[in-house]
Amino acid sequence: MASKIFLNLAVKDLKKSIVFFTQLGFSFNPQFTDEQATCMITGKNIFVMLLTEQRFKDFTKKEICNAHKNTEVLIAIDVESKKKVDEIVPKAIFAGGTTYMEPQDHGSMYAHGFADLDGHQWEIMCMDERAIPQ
Repeated sequence: MASKIFLNLAVKDLKKSIVFFTQLGFSFNPQFTDEQATCMITGKNIFVMLLTEQRFKDFTKKEICNAHKNTEVLIAIDVESKKKVDEIVPKAIFAGGTTYMEPQDHGSMYAHGFADLDGHQWEIMCMDERAIPQ
């Protein structure tokens, strides 16, 4: 079983991405931050490596996806409340992101999403596992 998760995303402008995600309340590990990469802390043992496209190419032989045109991944983050969901998405829009769906309430899960500066899709959700039908 994995002890940590590191998601790697290519970004066009690392400094702008750091500013964007800082405005959403995320922090970064300075030990893993330089001109080409940063380690964004999204939870206990869950990290998102934001890598310049040049650095990202060091890890793959495939073309980098244009996330503004194609969906490469849907990143879902569970937060503690609906209120928190409704706080984060407007911050993302204000910081330069875009929304790609309206809020969705499925009873046991409430979600709303945004696309970051590079088009990566983030779904912020609050899941009430007690409300999931057995």
